Amino acid sequence: MRSVLFVRRTTRHLKDEAGLTTAEYAVGTVAVAGLGGLLLKLLTSDPVRDLLWGLFSSALSSFFG
Repeated sequence: MRSVLFVRRTTRHLKDEAGLTTAEYAVGTVAVAGLGGLLLKLLTSDPVRDLLWGLFSSALSSFFG
């Protein structure tokens, strides 16, 4: 009997939050856009670009000799 009440309460609770997914998508989209902007700014900076180029050059020179 307790499990039936739990299922009823849970499904009632899930039905009440049906419109919440739109807000979650909006927050997720804003977060991803901000992270993308931050990553773009970081990867185009001179120290990080030099570090990545050094790693890439070192990997190619060790692979091809």
